[in-house]
Amino acid sequence: MSEPESDRMIESEPDRKLQGRSGQDTDNSPAEAIVAIPLRHPWRIVIAVVLLLGLAVFVLDAAQRPDYGWPDVGKYIFDRRISQAAWVTLWLTIYSMIGAIVIGLLLAIMRLSPNPVLKSIAWLYIWIFRGTPVYVQLVFWGIVALIYPVFTLGIPFTPPWVTVPNEIFTNLFITAVIGLALNEAAYMSEIVRAGLLSVDEGQAEASTALAMSWGQTMRYVVVPQAMKIIIPPTGNEVISMLKTTSLVAAIPLSIDLYGVSRGISAVTFTPVPLLIVASLWYLLFTSVLMVGQHFIEKRFSRGTGRAKTDKAPTAPVPAQVAGPGAPGAPLGTDFGGKG
Repeated sequence: MSEPESDRMIESEPDRKLQGRSGQDTDNSPAEAIVAIPLRHPWRIVIAVVLLLGLAVFVLDAAQRPDYGWPDVGKYIFDRRISQAAWVTLWLTIYSMIGAIVIGLLLAIMRLSPNPVLKSIAWLYIWIFRGTPVYVQLVFWGIVALIYPVFTLGIPFTPPWVTVPNEIFTNLFITAVIGLALNEAAYMSEIVRAGLLSVDEGQAEASTALAMSWGQTMRYVVVPQAMKIIIPPTGNEVISMLKTTSLVAAIPLSIDLYGVSRGISAVTFTPVPLLIVASLWYLLFTSVLMVGQHFIEKRFSRGTGRAKTDKAPTAPVPAQVAGPGAPGAPLGTDFGGKG
């Protein structure tokens, strides 16, 4: 090797060392923040403006039309007959949903039971009540008192042992509660069953390993986790039940909100204003139920969402490169791999 070539090699070694140090310094430098530019959506603004203009035109047009009868709406919105009927509708909803939840829970347990007889009976019940219209069912429950004027107990083709007058289905309010609850129970059973099946089987196995009884497992492990699945559709069913009470006229029960408003409109010949009055009361109740459903869902969904923080994001801290002999240095050679 000639002398000039050896001199060039010796001079290039410091240059390579400087380049390596500069590369290391570049890797350890803090990363630059990414400036995200939001996408523009001009069509969203156009569609929103068109919808708002359409809504404004409809409201202004409806406010000027005499057929809506706004003076009659203001006259009957707080009428005592309407307010009392609104409370009847609310109590119909509460009692019917309580009965539906209890019966639905029993049906869900029967569907999950290993007993084929209980499972078949529950399936038959759900098939019948989900497969027929609720209006038809209410009509049937309204004529039960005519089909069974008395309830008897005894052996067929022999004189009855006990005879009880049918005073339950002669009360139209109780009949409406029974008809609505039995229909809603078929849907609640599927909601409860889906919620219980959503919990992993390992949860119950772990509870059994901890010597927890079946009741303790359902109360402290399975049901709290299943409530996150059960609560949202149950809230929807409560709101749906509130509106379904307007069908109790099939029994016939006419002291509910829709029945009273229809009766007043038949006398005053103002059907449209009374329909608006009933709709406003239904909207009031459903709005309150939606707010309650929101807070209940928030209560049972604790611990499942991501933690939210208002702190500004900080720049990533570069990792410290430890030397071969420093504490925390990787084992093996400098080039990686196992030592």
